[in-house]
Amino acid sequence: MATIGANAMGQAGTLPAGEDLARLQAWDRALVALGKKITVLKCIEWPLAVETRFLESWKRGAPELPSPPACTKTFPAEAEGLQTLMGQIDRGHPIGHWLYKTAWSYLVAARMLEGAGTPEFTRCSTMLYGRPDVRYRSQDTTAADSAREMIRVTDEMTGPRLPPVLFDIPAEEFARRLRERIGPIFCDDDVAIVLDPNLPSKATACSKHITLRATALFSERDLDQLAEHEAFVHTLTALNGKHQPHFRALALGAPRTTKTQEGLATFSEIITGAIDIARLRRIALRVVMLEKALAGADFIEIFKGFLDAGQSEIESYRSAARLFRGGDVRGRVCFTKDGAYLDGVMVVHAFIRKVLQEGRGELLPMLFAGRVTTADVVMLAPYLENGLIGRAHYVPPWARDPQRVLATMAYSAGTQRLRMDTFDLQRFVAYEDEVIAESGMGG
Repeated sequence: MATIGANAMGQAGTLPAGEDLARLQAWDRALVALGKKITVLKCIEWPLAVETRFLESWKRGAPELPSPPACTKTFPAEAEGLQTLMGQIDRGHPIGHWLYKTAWSYLVAARMLEGAGTPEFTRCSTMLYGRPDVRYRSQDTTAADSAREMIRVTDEMTGPRLPPVLFDIPAEEFARRLRERIGPIFCDDDVAIVLDPNLPSKATACSKHITLRATALFSERDLDQLAEHEAFVHTLTALNGKHQPHFRALALGAPRTTKTQEGLATFSEIITGAIDIARLRRIALRVVMLEKALAGADFIEIFKGFLDAGQSEIESYRSAARLFRGGDVRGRVCFTKDGAYLDGVMVVHAFIRKVLQEGRGELLPMLFAGRVTTADVVMLAPYLENGLIGRAHYVPPWARDPQRVLATMAYSAGTQRLRMDTFDLQRFVAYEDEVIAESGMGG
């Protein structure tokens, strides 16, 4: 394994020696060439015909387990190349260690796809995205516990049947409005809005374009949510990675960055007020249902679980399909990525609170410097000073002023102390009467 001199790379004020930088960049180029070929979601997505068949069987009153095509796309050559590269990278340097961890995550993703439909698929998936029933060493609850609490609170507030949302904006009109929303932010790049009738999800994003399902109808809420989640996190971080001066791997959507990416995108919805209770509930439900699927519930049981929670038949199918793609519709073998949204947003929330608590507000924009994890921010931030890592080219408006973020989080933390189970609306009236009665100044 080639090593890089600590003195050459450790100075914060100067660029590293040319030979050392060239070695790091060679590893970076090799990683990008191998990693960009491993496309997890494209390999495990289910065709629309599977949805049609299942829903037809459901409506007949004789539901049949879906029969998605087997995942046959694997990457043995890339996996071998990644193993070789990992043996070459100097892990003794923080940037080398970051490249090593990114290569590792692509290797795990390749092994996961090789094991599609078997317990190995879930084992690898949980290494990348986590499990909803895992408890962090510093915490007392799991992501599934938090999800159940969110569902309980939403039930108390609104009941499981939420008021209907009006989806009446055609995809073409929605695309035009989204383009107007994001254009002023991405002033130095052209981000296209693309319509695709066969897109399994409602929207996806990369550095070049945001893709919308051409057959979908959108709501006013979708405009705020997709702008904050897809455009101002997923597209923005990918673009910032491309603007990096030395390391192109910062633009890769490496599997190990998924939890932070989805957590940051969801946090962006929350901090800007773009999220609504239906979406928060949907994210929490997926975590709870994933826990059940991992415990052995099959596709039909999970579909019914979403249905009983108030989702439509189509939405319930698509929510269940997200958990079983690449896995086994009979249960236990699952794709755990959907658990990363809630787990990720809690990690990002804790990270941002700790950053601000320790007076390190300058680290907040670093979350957007590329496709990074919270650990990457800590490890790579020292190299902002010498230009080895570039500062974020684009930063969402909400993240430009740490004091505003801190105020919102402090208010939220303070109000959590209020007990809402000890009074009702009439108490507001009774309280004023009690103050007057106790004043001794009544007539």
